[in-house]
Amino acid sequence: MKDVDPFGRAIRDHHEGTRAEPLLDRDGTETREHAIEEWYFSEHSPDQWRDRWLTGPVLDIGAGAGRDALYYQRSFETVAIDVSEHLVAVMDDRGVEDARVADMFALREIFKRDRFESAHAIGTQLGLAGSLAGVRAFFGELAAVTTPSATAVLDNYAPDRAREHGLFAYRSDRRPGIGGRVFHSTYRGTVGRTLVFRLFGVDRLREATVGTPWTVADVIHRDTQWRTALTKPAAGED
Repeated sequence: MKDVDPFGRAIRDHHEGTRAEPLLDRDGTETREHAIEEWYFSEHSPDQWRDRWLTGPVLDIGAGAGRDALYYQRSFETVAIDVSEHLVAVMDDRGVEDARVADMFALREIFKRDRFESAHAIGTQLGLAGSLAGVRAFFGELAAVTTPSATAVLDNYAPDRAREHGLFAYRSDRRPGIGGRVFHSTYRGTVGRTLVFRLFGVDRLREATVGTPWTVADVIHRDTQWRTALTKPAAGED
C-alpha cells in the first residue's frame, strides 16, 4: 500500500502518543529504525557557531517537528516550513508561531522578495536538490527571498566521511567529492516515496555558488557532516 507521507504520519503519531509501530527506513534488504524521539523531540542545543550567523526574520527550512524554530522564535521572527502536512500540524501543536507547508525548492512561489534576513536548513535536506545544478537553482530561490545582507546556515554529508563511517543507504560515485544516498520509509504497512539525496563536499558546494549571490564564509566539520555559513558579499566585494 502506498502513502504519500508515512514518515510525517509516524512522527505525528509519536507526538500524539498513538504510535505503536516503528518508523523504518529501508534500502533494499537493509533496514534501520528511525530514532524519532532523539532526532525530532530532543531539546535544541544552543550552538554559538550556528547562532552567530542567524538573525530575524529567519526562515527555518525543513523544520521537522519544530525543535529549532521553537528556540529561535524566542529571540526573533521565525517562519518554519516543511513539505509534510503532518509535521506542520505537529509544529502548530507544539507552539511554533508561523509554520507552513512549503517546498524549499520553490520559495519564490510562497514568499516575497527580501522577506528574510537569514535562513536555516539543518538536516541534510539540501541533498534533495538531486544535483549540483539543483543546488545552484535552490541558491537562486533562496537569494530571491532573502535580503542583500542575508546569511544562511546549511549542512550535508561529506561523501568521503560518509563512506568511511558506513552511512546508511550510501551510494558511491566515480566523481570526486560526490556521493549519493537512496532509501524510503515504511510505517503501518504504508510505503513512502524513494528519497534520492546528492552528497557533496565543500569544494563542490563552492562550485555550486558560482553565478549566485552566495559565497562560503565559514565551514566546520562534525563526524560525517559539514556545516557551512553562506553570505552575500556586497556588490564588487571579494
